[in-house]
Parts: sequence; C-alpha cells; structure tokens
Amino acid sequence: MTQLFDESGKVVPGTVVSACPLTVVGVKAGKIQIGYGERRLSNIAKPQRKVGALLDKEKYGFAILKEFKSEVAMNEGDKIDVSTFAEGDKVVVSAISKGKGFQGVVKRHGFEGGRRSHGQKHSEREPGSIGAGGKQRVFPGMRMAGRMGGDRVTLKNLTVARVDKENNQIFIRGAVPGRKGTLVEIIAK
Repeated sequence: MTQLFDESGKVVPGTVVSACPLTVVGVKAGKIQIGYGERRLSNIAKPQRKVGALLDKEKYGFAILKEFKSEVAMNEGDKIDVSTFAEGDKVVVSAISKGKGFQGVVKRHGFEGGRRSHGQKHSEREPGSIGAGGKQRVFPGMRMAGRMGGDRVTLKNLTVARVDKENNQIFIRGAVPGRKGTLVEIIAK
C-alpha cells in the first residue's frame, strides 16, 4: 500500500497493483481464456502446451491460465493491458486473502472470552458453552477455533485512483486482499 495526493492535495490511501499484459488464449461462447506470465514448456502439462505459440517463443508457455465471462468480442492473440482502465473507474477486485494459520475464537470470530474474576484462571480466551439444547451434538457451522484466512475475498465498488501506463501499474483506492505477489483479478464494473 501507499498514499497518493489528489488534485485538491488530500491524501488518498491506495494499493499499487502491477499489471503485466495479458493475452487472450482462447475464445468460447461468451467466455475468454486469458494467459499470464511465462513458464518453460517442460514444466507445463501437455493439455496446456498448445498455447505456447502465442508467446512467439518455442520454449515458453503461459504460467497461469484463467477463464472469464466476456460480453466483448475478442480474438485469440489480443492483448489486454492497463489502458483498459481509466482514473475514477469503479472496479471489483478478487484475490486469496492472507493465511493467518490456526486461530482461536477471540481472534477468528470476535468472541469476548470469559470474565477475569471469580476464579477464571485459564479460561480467559475460551469459547464457553457450545450449546446443544436437546440434540446433544455440535451443529454444523458452529463458530470455533480453526484455520483463518486463505479464503477468496471479493471487494466491490473500489475506485481506480491512477493508471500508470509506462510502468503497467494501477493504483486502487483502499486495500486489496492478499499478500505481496498474490494474483489479483480486477474487473471493470
């Protein structure tokens, strides 16, 4: 994350997203397949090797292939870059959030824990009773300790603060899910 200054001089918090040019690999009915990055053909499964020709190199193929719904007519080999976005555009951003490991109920679900008085020696951060009024079992979806993070998170109505076409960077106002190096999907609204 970083901060930018708008025209009036106000500070705007933002996230810098580096966007390499994407290549349209395949076109289906209402869907397009997009290729990103480079990987040696020897490290790619045979069904994905056919798209190596679009890189104009015989040794490399695309590292990541994704399929999206598209209403815009595109052809194989078309490039998609940051020039498709403009300052002030509303976008939807999706990514895998940071993994935080195994966490207790206080951090994971916001439980308050037990009181600090009347002999509560070791149960300050415990969940307390988990219910079972008659059925004598733990119901599915019960909020308990467990692995936190590592989920697909979608944020809507984020604003593009700035587009840097020379460095292939997009500045999005606010925070974007994921750690550094996470693959982020940005879809114009």
